Amino acid sequence: MKANPKLKAEPKAEAAAPANSKKKLIVIVAAVAVLAAAGGGGAWFMLKGGGDHEEAPAKTKSKKNQKSGPPTYVTVDPFTVNLQPETEQDQYLQLAFTLQVEGLEDSESIKNNMAKVRSRVLLLLSGKRASEINTPEGKQQLAKEIMAQINEPFENKGSEQEVTEVLFTSFIIQ
Repeated sequence: MKANPKLKAEPKAEAAAPANSKKKLIVIVAAVAVLAAAGGGGAWFMLKGGGDHEEAPAKTKSKKNQKSGPPTYVTVDPFTVNLQPETEQDQYLQLAFTLQVEGLEDSESIKNNMAKVRSRVLLLLSGKRASEINTPEGKQQLAKEIMAQINEPFENKGSEQEVTEVLFTSFIIQ
């Protein structure tokens, strides 16, 4: 009978179809994985390791981290600012400080950008209340905030300065 061979042939075709679809699925998944890995690798290379723009500041920073001698000091002219009001009387802060930096390169950068340094510190100081900065802890916190402001790059995508300490030389609240 011819009906039997046909019945036998149809189950073989049905069995072959799922095997082919599994193979296609595996190939598609492998292709997607390869594309994702290539895209991720390319993104990592562009963001971390490959661009010339990123290498120059990194090299400059590593040179700064090599200590070449004693620290350098940069004196900043005194500030007199109005503090935020807490009472009916106006309160003023007269402040003078010196910056300790890692080397001559940072010292020159700060001196050349002294207008930006003074502006940043003035904005910071004018937002303070006398009660915030009158205690030793308040003064230490203020020194950290000044250091953070001055360590910010002076130019977009520029390298940071390496101010290591803010040393108060005069601190008067009236």
